[in-house]
Amino acid sequence: MKKLGFALGSGGSRGVAHVGFLQAMEENGIKPDCISGSSMGAVVGACYASGMRAEEMKKAAFALKALDILDLSGNALKNQALFKSKKMRAKLGEYLGEKTFADLKIPFSCVSVDLNTGEEVVFDKEYAVADCVQASSSIPGVFKPVKLAGRVLADGGLKTRLPIDEVRALGAEVVVAVDVLGELRRAEKPFNLFTVLFRMADIYDAGITALKLKEQKPDLLIRPDMGDMSQYRIKELETAYNAGYAAGREHADRIKELLES
Repeated sequence: MKKLGFALGSGGSRGVAHVGFLQAMEENGIKPDCISGSSMGAVVGACYASGMRAEEMKKAAFALKALDILDLSGNALKNQALFKSKKMRAKLGEYLGEKTFADLKIPFSCVSVDLNTGEEVVFDKEYAVADCVQASSSIPGVFKPVKLAGRVLADGGLKTRLPIDEVRALGAEVVVAVDVLGELRRAEKPFNLFTVLFRMADIYDAGITALKLKEQKPDLLIRPDMGDMSQYRIKELETAYNAGYAAGREHADRIKELLES
């Protein structure tokens, strides 16, 4: 049977759909041989690769409060972001401890971006997984960039929403990409300073992701339907989970076919 890899995409709170997807995979006896994640996909992917089950992650996600991960920066200009990200790192440590990539039960990688060079950085060895996942999920301007490996690092979704080639590099022969953001939707609500900035990022991301999908072509692209749920708010998490679970159940047979073909 072919080796299966999951490419779990970025998507903020919409990334809870990854947990529902993994729950559906467990119920259908489908286990990935490797996982790569970007931003929230890195958080979910790392936890799963460490041995957490989908049900455990669901309970953790539903119990999460904004104050569990948000610690206001006293000087946003000096600290380069609204939040310091110490709480986020501590929360990741609760689930991942100080495990290195070699300690994980499933081969895993995550992507980040070097703010100095603009290059994608792929982590799959050496460092504490929690540090790398923190870097992968540090949204510019929201969370302070992470200094690691002599680099200044920010959210992997800046360049790589779906780490398709990255999971192939881990040995995947069949790649299932789970895109929780999907195609760019029309914005209906009034704009303010922050929503304009986020909208700019979304527009750029949609364009570069469409180009990469044409080049990299996963064997199966899954886009859970969450309507207009915002990725920037920690609410409606059950909506995200249910959408991921439904998408996983819908495509389970197709994944099995790909593995046997």
